[in-house]
Amino acid sequence: MPVRVSFLLLVLAVIAAACTPADTDDDAAGGADDVAAEAEGGDVDEATDEAQTEPAETEPDETGQTEDPSAEISSTSFPPAPPTPEGPVDADTQAALEVIMDNPGSPDRDAVAALGRSEDPRVLWVLSDLIRFSFQEFDYRAATDAATELSGLDLDELDDFSWGPLTDHLIAWDLPDFPGYVEVKRAIFTSFEDGWEPFFDDDDSNIDWRLTSWGGVRIDDRPLGESPQGCPEGCIPSLDEPELTPAEEGSWYPDDGIVFGVQIGDETVAFPRNIMEVHEMVNATIGGRRIAMPYCTLCGAAQVFFTDTEGGGNGDIVMRTSGLLRRSNKVMFDLTTDSVFDTFTGEAISGPLLDEGMVLEQATVVTSTWAEWRAAHPDTTIVASDGGIGRTYPLDPLRGRDDDGPIFPIGETDDRLGVQDQVVGIILPDGTPVAFPAEAARTALDDGEAVSEGGVTLATDGAGLTAEFEGEAVPSHQAFWFAWSQFHPDTLLWEA
Repeated sequence: MPVRVSFLLLVLAVIAAACTPADTDDDAAGGADDVAAEAEGGDVDEATDEAQTEPAETEPDETGQTEDPSAEISSTSFPPAPPTPEGPVDADTQAALEVIMDNPGSPDRDAVAALGRSEDPRVLWVLSDLIRFSFQEFDYRAATDAATELSGLDLDELDDFSWGPLTDHLIAWDLPDFPGYVEVKRAIFTSFEDGWEPFFDDDDSNIDWRLTSWGGVRIDDRPLGESPQGCPEGCIPSLDEPELTPAEEGSWYPDDGIVFGVQIGDETVAFPRNIMEVHEMVNATIGGRRIAMPYCTLCGAAQVFFTDTEGGGNGDIVMRTSGLLRRSNKVMFDLTTDSVFDTFTGEAISGPLLDEGMVLEQATVVTSTWAEWRAAHPDTTIVASDGGIGRTYPLDPLRGRDDDGPIFPIGETDDRLGVQDQVVGIILPDGTPVAFPAEAARTALDDGEAVSEGGVTLATDGAGLTAEFEGEAVPSHQAFWFAWSQFHPDTLLWEA
């Protein structure tokens, strides 16, 4: 079968990520605008239907991301990892890698086949990367055949798009890489997006490049204040300094619509989920504090990090979405220094801010319905219906994309809860992670029961939850269980 998404669709998707019809050029406008129109309930013309012949589940959502075929992969049972050598790869494999690095956008098929014969499973990471960026059927077939030979997995049997099942196995095996892997990955990734080049420049970074993959969109490296409508090459555009309106002007948003409520100092703001699903990042000032607010749609996690000096930052940080993922978690970076941050922990993991040891403090984000949030906080503001940028936002941009489980490879999962179960997570002062299944916790609190684990006690706020530890409020946020548990595997889990 042809490469899923056919990658023409991915190109259209990255353009559609942020562009309105006025932002697209003549060559790209037809496909991109039709994709965006479909996401907003419009009609797609017949010509576009013919061009986009791949299955419906691979159509891009309003953010420009596509539903990856790895969604159907089971990550609960994997065969044993293959034995791997240590030290440098052998001379023949090194020669093949060098040929591939010379033209990673159209890799030499003989060199790719040589990797499959190498008997060194560590180069499966390279084959995974090549498959991810296979823009032609013959490139995809060559890399998939090589990976099948080397891994012993029947990748075509596991899924129509081999990148998902292959990478799921590599992550689950915790397969080591080989000396020089990062340079091969640099060549492959930067041949597609040169904006990622600075991320590879820090030899001392804490980025695990094995687990870093492409999320289907390009880097958002627009200067602060530039219109998020202007993203012609296709990115997930941050919303900077969004316009806020009083609650009484928020009737455009349904009462049962989900908001992410943030209270800092004397200011309370509701961020509608549909707007956050399109932008996935906000830079703003709330309660006199400078914040960055990433929303990882794939992880179901909205977080707030203080970027001012009081919150561990430097006041100059501008967070952006890189277009990269780490185990299905968005990779964010600081536009000012090109420093990469762990989106779940707020820790700088590359660049000058890693050298400074920067770890950003978090604020609580409450996931609530709009009606219950404004009832609990009548003085709240809400992001304007057009974001302050004149844009129209569909109420359901993702169209159920994440309803059936993770759509990118994540490896093994913690089976104490379902992968997509929502949990409220807290990190204690001593670093201990604690999580509460959100629905069960709300039910218990509504029934008058106490909800406590590890010294953390929950309370309701609107339709959402907040946390205290030893009588003091502590930052918390919701996330899918697979995301929280893979970044905090030693989590204490409350049981109803």
